[in-house]
Amino acid sequence: MTRREWWALSYGEKRERFNDAFNHFFIWILKSFASFVTATGELAKFAATSIKLAFRAPSRWDEVIVHMEFVGNKSITIICLSGLFTGLALSYQIYLGFKIVNMTAMVGPTVGLGVFRELGPVLTGLIVSARAGGAMAARLGTMRVTEQIDALEVMGVDPVQYLVSPRIIATVLVMPLLTAVYDFVAMLGCYLICVYLFDIDPAQLVSQTTEWLEPYHLWEGLFKGALFGLFFSVICTNRGYNTKGGAEGVGNSTNEGVVTSMVMIIVVDFFVTNLINVFYQLKATLLQ
Repeated sequence: MTRREWWALSYGEKRERFNDAFNHFFIWILKSFASFVTATGELAKFAATSIKLAFRAPSRWDEVIVHMEFVGNKSITIICLSGLFTGLALSYQIYLGFKIVNMTAMVGPTVGLGVFRELGPVLTGLIVSARAGGAMAARLGTMRVTEQIDALEVMGVDPVQYLVSPRIIATVLVMPLLTAVYDFVAMLGCYLICVYLFDIDPAQLVSQTTEWLEPYHLWEGLFKGALFGLFFSVICTNRGYNTKGGAEGVGNSTNEGVVTSMVMIIVVDFFVTNLINVFYQLKATLLQ
């Protein structure tokens, strides 16, 4: 409707059209929310079934080892490169800020807190979900559209136990290790740039870092890494397993799996961080 046609309407017609548009808007919101709840429930059921089948006979632990090698070993190079330059860039920016207030000795602890608690698990999750998660969705989607999964069912093999469960278990086991590698390389980058470019005393840098960082900062990041691995492996395998529409469907499933995984990692990180902080506060209150 053009602007002239809108102004030509009577007051009653304008109000009726506005009410219709308003109603359609809220109906769309309710339908979207219902679709989200339904999809979340289906995803949770898919995850529970896959994890439960992983511990039933016949054992598929040989497949778990294969997928651990694919998710873990083949991600080491990109994890090390990303961690190194993250540590370098973050240290450089923090040094510029702390130099203003003459607190350059706190660069190490600040970088450590940021990497251990947030950047390490989040960036590791984003990188591995893009590399390994996309490959999971594409592989399972291709098997679905070429009827290989149907062939497994005909042969009496549970495709979820054989194809999905090992990928999820392997990802959950490997992600904390990749997160630890990322943390180590990032702190190595921080040490190199602080000592050899900013001329910060290495003994002071190490002592300040070890004084301010606690073991639970590292464990928090490793826990997040495992949780992010669970989320993106479930999402990507689910998208690939339920692919429809031939080659175009495989591409769409891969794209949806990777994008949804990345968004969920960032969203889940926010809520998990707040829940962990609440847990620490309750623990401190109870110990007083």
